[in-house]
Amino acid sequence: MKRTNDGGARRIVVISTGGTIASRWQGTGYAADASGDDVLATAPLPENVTVEVVDLFNVNSSRMTAAHQLALLRTVHETLADPGVDGIVITHGTDTLEETAFFLDLHHTDARPVVLTGAQRPFGTGDGDGPGNLYDALQVASSVSDLGVLVVFDGRVHAARGTVKTQTLAADAFSDPSAERLGRVGFSRVDIERQPERPTPLPLPAAADKADPDAPDAVPLPRVAIVTHHSDGDPFLLNAAVAAGAQGVVLVATGAGNATPEIAAAVADAVAQGVLVAVTTRVPAGPLAEIYTGGGAVDLVAAGALLTGTLRAAQARIAVLATLLAEGGNGAGDPVRSTALLRRLLDGPVRAEPALATGGSRSASAVAARA
Repeated sequence: MKRTNDGGARRIVVISTGGTIASRWQGTGYAADASGDDVLATAPLPENVTVEVVDLFNVNSSRMTAAHQLALLRTVHETLADPGVDGIVITHGTDTLEETAFFLDLHHTDARPVVLTGAQRPFGTGDGDGPGNLYDALQVASSVSDLGVLVVFDGRVHAARGTVKTQTLAADAFSDPSAERLGRVGFSRVDIERQPERPTPLPLPAAADKADPDAPDAVPLPRVAIVTHHSDGDPFLLNAAVAAGAQGVVLVATGAGNATPEIAAAVADAVAQGVLVAVTTRVPAGPLAEIYTGGGAVDLVAAGALLTGTLRAAQARIAVLATLLAEGGNGAGDPVRSTALLRRLLDGPVRAEPALATGGSRSASAVAARA
């Protein structure tokens, strides 16, 4: 379907992938089944915007896989190959939106925006937030430039990196616990308050060309496991993940990145086998730091693990996955090169200072003008 408002000066492609924004009652619960056209029909269009819809797949986002994300990445790149497209909006479930947004951002080389949005209340409900979020996302996608992949939700604009779901049910579902929002949207105005800093984007991985989430015999993608430390924690699950064929492991440590001497020894064993190990924390905000020994971050780094900065578990896993895919995804890459690449993706850049020292904001047109 194509919809136009006031001449269609800006051409936006909406890629529909399912989620709550497309979910209807199934008798015992909600599930994604509304088409992208149906979802788009619920939302007004900003002025001077033409919208085209691509129905890519329709799943609850808790069922999202790397194959889905690779297919979406390929579709984004194919869509932006058309110079007449001004931006992309992706409707996505909120459960794994932070993972998909970061994965796309790691590979996003275009100045044109890719904006993810969704809903906390199902399709067709009287108090649904989907139409407003979609309107805002379209407004942002038709207004900004050179900001990478964005998350637009409840009137807020977030950079993909660091943004996570922080509310299970509330409308303001997303934030970066370690940084301020990127901007805001409302009353036909998009204000961008800072410029996100991003590492050099990765090229499209070869696996994207073969990704088919519906193929029963699809080529296996790298296994990357997440293991959480806790009181009484031991290396059992980390060792089990490696034994099961994990090429990468994200250890969710305590505090600023601490575990036990036994876990540090297991990390060293995993690294010796060529497994990439990243250490994040179960604490919501703040960076990791090499402070403690006795199984702390000092020992984990000495064992070969990499600290994830302010990235939390789900996005740290995406960084490991993207590294493995960049290296061919078969575990045969150069460990030194893989480690260096993962370090770059995890460290990322230093976060930018606010755009204006006085605390003011810039309009989207000002951001676009400097791109």
